[in-house]
Amino acid sequence: MTRTVTGPTDHVVVVGAGLAGLSAALHLLGAGRRVTVVERDPRPGGRAGRLELDGYLIDTGPTVLTMPEIADEAFAAVGAALRDRVDLVPLRPAYRARFADGGFLDVHTDADAMEAEIERFAGGADAAGYRRLRHWLGRLYRTERGRFLDADFDSPLQLLTPDLLRLAALGGFGRWEARVARHLRDERLRRVFSFQALYAGVPPERALAAYAVIAFMDTVAGVYFPRGGMYALPRAMADTAAEAGAAFRYGERVTGLERRGERVTAVLTEHTRVPCDAVVLTPDLPVTYRLLGRAPRRPARLTHAPSAVVLHAGCDRTWPELAHHTLSFGHAWRRTFHELTCTGELMSDPSLLITRPTATDPSLAPPGRHLHYVLAPCPNTDIGPGPADWAALAPRYRDGLLRELDRRGLTGIASAIETERLVTPADWSVLGHAAGTPFSAAHTFAQTGPFRPRNLVRGTANAVLAGCGTTPGVGVPPVLLSGKLAAARITGRPRPRPATRRRGTPVAQGARR
Repeated sequence: MTRTVTGPTDHVVVVGAGLAGLSAALHLLGAGRRVTVVERDPRPGGRAGRLELDGYLIDTGPTVLTMPEIADEAFAAVGAALRDRVDLVPLRPAYRARFADGGFLDVHTDADAMEAEIERFAGGADAAGYRRLRHWLGRLYRTERGRFLDADFDSPLQLLTPDLLRLAALGGFGRWEARVARHLRDERLRRVFSFQALYAGVPPERALAAYAVIAFMDTVAGVYFPRGGMYALPRAMADTAAEAGAAFRYGERVTGLERRGERVTAVLTEHTRVPCDAVVLTPDLPVTYRLLGRAPRRPARLTHAPSAVVLHAGCDRTWPELAHHTLSFGHAWRRTFHELTCTGELMSDPSLLITRPTATDPSLAPPGRHLHYVLAPCPNTDIGPGPADWAALAPRYRDGLLRELDRRGLTGIASAIETERLVTPADWSVLGHAAGTPFSAAHTFAQTGPFRPRNLVRGTANAVLAGCGTTPGVGVPPVLLSGKLAAARITGRPRPRPATRRRGTPVAQGARR
């Protein structure tokens, strides 16, 4: 039996209007609670925010949307539908992978198209291996979805179910890279189905194979882009919550929690006091624990995922070899992860994610202009350069990154930039992200499932946590689920609604894959 908040829960204050907080708000509203959302920024979004810069509309956080049916669950809680609020464009290809040897591969989520592309790229044996890998990834997702991803844990004993045996039989407690290698011979192909381990903050050769479910989301279930940018999703969620009765207090930083014994009785901001019966806290874990005045005891200090340097570049041109999402791999692979997670060095031969959102939605830039988002993973500030070091390091790193992009075919990119914004671990630190990383606690075995920081904290009876630092973890789908799980801690699990969606919508298509 999963623990829930006891006592009155009529009015819930949600701290933070990011994806986790908005998901929690919608699920709470659907369960009949009165909801107030307090957000320090002047608009919703949190990590999935929006920057307006010289006519460019820039997504400041995630650029990849998968499993839209999970977002649709939040809308459905108040009788709305994602498809009516957000125009989702399926990306074809989902990614383009470019390799240091000059080869390239378009990653399709359609099985036949991907099999044909792999046969062109690596031959028939790997094309057949892809079919087997795809089947395994699907079984992995179906095993994990209800019992491990969409589940609260109060004890490791809750893992002892038949699904745990099924996961073990699928090899979920082996190593991600090794499981992929069983199906694919080409080392470059293996990267396409294991680079997602970086999201989990663990090298593929050490990451649990259970986390290959992220590869299912990326390469099988479909990748989408909301017209208007990723920010369109939190904006639509906030608007829907407001229509359903939620009160939003933007531009108010939470400074403390008023308590009576083990219960939080009010949320305090710089301007006012907001009484509450329960509270959902979505800031990064150190901020949340500081507000609560207590933190759970752990046998070891939390290990954090690598961070990233992000260059937002508005350009007067683009390059035809770039898809909406392009993975640009260097020669190095294992050494790259060793630098990011062990030695704390900047990547000596970087692998990069280049996103060109104007490939799908030109309205995000002024007419005739193009927006590029370059993400370069880097060590977090616990093991790599500290926040103060980045003041001098950032300009040099930016120039070196542009030279590397120029060498990789984006010829003249430095001169093409009209406006830009560079984000480094120092900026993430200013936003309150532990270890200067937006990717929170790494998904090591000791920080997975019931061993991850839980969404209830001992000594506080009516506060629930949500966000990437708690259950189930990092990424847009898990963060949305974290808000749903936080709401369920307050309201109890809702009965599932009957499916009413029309076939052929993006949501239905994503669910079928």
